[in-house]
Amino acid sequence: MLTRKHSIEGKNPFGKAAELFNSLDADAAMKLAMVAGDITLVLDDTGMILDTAFDPKEFPGFEGWEGTNWIDTVTVESRPKVMEMLAAARRGEVQHWRQVNHPTRDGDVPIRYAVLTVNGGEHRIAFGRDLREAGKMQQRLLQVQQSLERDYLRMRQLEARYRMLFEISGEPVLIVEAATLRIREANPAAHTLMGVRSGSLPGKKLPALVEKGSRDTLQNLVGAALASEHATPANITLTKGSTEVAASAAAFSQDRGQYLLLKLAPHRGEGDGAGASPALELVDQMPDAFVIADSNLDVVSCNNAFVELVQAASADPLRGRALASWIGRPGIDLELIEGQIDQYGCARNVSTVLRVGDDIDGEPIELSAVRSSGEGGLYAFVIRPIGRRLRDLPPGSQDLPRSVEQLTDLVGRMSLKEIVRESTDLIERLCIEAALQYTSDNRASAAEILGLSRQSLYSKLHRHGLGNLPSDPD
Repeated sequence: MLTRKHSIEGKNPFGKAAELFNSLDADAAMKLAMVAGDITLVLDDTGMILDTAFDPKEFPGFEGWEGTNWIDTVTVESRPKVMEMLAAARRGEVQHWRQVNHPTRDGDVPIRYAVLTVNGGEHRIAFGRDLREAGKMQQRLLQVQQSLERDYLRMRQLEARYRMLFEISGEPVLIVEAATLRIREANPAAHTLMGVRSGSLPGKKLPALVEKGSRDTLQNLVGAALASEHATPANITLTKGSTEVAASAAAFSQDRGQYLLLKLAPHRGEGDGAGASPALELVDQMPDAFVIADSNLDVVSCNNAFVELVQAASADPLRGRALASWIGRPGIDLELIEGQIDQYGCARNVSTVLRVGDDIDGEPIELSAVRSSGEGGLYAFVIRPIGRRLRDLPPGSQDLPRSVEQLTDLVGRMSLKEIVRESTDLIERLCIEAALQYTSDNRASAAEILGLSRQSLYSKLHRHGLGNLPSDPD
């Protein structure tokens, strides 16, 4: 927007104008006029363009204006402005800058002009300044402003949704400063649990609301939440009514500060939820590993047997990690198990491997799993190692037919190449034993009907553990 500051009105004139400008020659006056504007037009009293000065690179398409009326070089909506500037120049009025648009093949070019009368009213000089860069700047500013407004609206909507969920949640929730343990926010359920009037918790220190005997437990919970993504819930006792609650905490950063999201739940006594606590205790003491995973197959909870199986220090660092970090070949076994559960409702005695650390081959395990109903249900896995059971199988020819039938059970534990090699060795051993039985343990005859040399047969007998067969009668 152009105001009085863009014209000469109200400005102090030069004190030595006669001394400075009276002796200006034509060359100096021309340079002064060219410097005063990006484009300069010399006009007669009717608005006819007598001469021009501009950079052709900056204003392509402006050439050849000499002999053309100024009003014919502007757009239709700019013509009244040109007529007003020429009329004001004839009356000798002080000129203000006015924006007009010149049509070109590349679009309209916005230029603001101020007209000055010279040579005793015989000529006018129109000084023009290019507004394209200013227009681009304004456009970018407008786009940034619109983007900020959209982001602000989105943040307001997110804040409104968060506030609504926070307020209507039936679970007591506190937002606490990690450094000072001062409560920043608390939902109505937290006020009800602590037995205080609505809106009175923000600003208070959390330890003051907890009995002295539970303050160390609270401090340990805060330290664990700040040090790890998953902290084991702790039981604390509130000052009001000596209410015992189970507190869980999660740390997050905001505005260069650390905060805690503290969730409280009334602690269930031994008489509450009959059967629930014994069941959980029994699951935790099971000799087989037990894991509960979410819909993404990330660990939610596990018992001590699983902690020992994966050689972890405790269950806390395991929560939230993908079960595929330990179970099966990545991207294969668990997806097949998940598909089997979707199709049949459960997976029974699936053979796979357990990988711990840098162990690529893994240890053979057997896995059974089910999933709870509903969207986003949980998976429950029972895992037991079977490596020792496989190693303890007694060797002998009587087991070979059973091993043939169980070749398909190797799928998932071994690659196809290894299965084929195991099958080849099994068939080779069966054929050698059949040949020895057919020839009454005569190794020379057995080698002949098998198409082998004696040395090759002896080598295969040794490799298959058949060296204790009777010696060659020859």
